Amino acid sequence: MTAKENITRWRSLTPEEKLRRRWEAIPTNVARSMAFEREPVEVARIRETLAQITPPALLKPRMAP
Repeated sequence: MTAKENITRWRSLTPEEKLRRRWEAIPTNVARSMAFEREPVEVARIRETLAQITPPALLKPRMAP
């Protein structure tokens, strides 16, 4: 998939879906950033901390498959 296709696909998402994807990416992004600073943190630990934070109001709970 090209960069242009990725941009088009991202733009076609609903605001709620964009927010959900950003919210779910936080643990990985933080873990990478901390590892870059030579202070690695387990992704599971970051997820535990994030679970204690109230998500943004626009973030709807995911439906179970």
